[in-house]
Amino acid sequence: MLRYPALCLILLLTGCGVNQPPAPEPPQEQPAGVASPEVVDAPLQSASSEQVCTEPRPQVCTMEYNPVCALRDGGQRETLSSPCNACADAGVVSHTPGVCDSDA
Repeated sequence: MLRYPALCLILLLTGCGVNQPPAPEPPQEQPAGVASPEVVDAPLQSASSEQVCTEPRPQVCTMEYNPVCALRDGGQRETLSSPCNACADAGVVSHTPGVCDSDA
């Protein structure tokens, strides 16, 4: 009969790990010559706030309007609706915030 109240007291005192943060995952080994995912997936930024599109490219983008001036691999510039839409286009190399000067 005393088992259940004692069990409840033990659960209350230990907290069952409910309020404890999850344990960090151990780092995974990378093969020699391969950069870590943090370096590969991070967008590159320069002083001009240009962001280089990296792989993997987005497959789905939200319908937001946050215009960027996209630089295509042929050197042409084009205003696109968002950073996600710019990098989803395989022909886009990088983008900067705002509309392109030639589109204004």
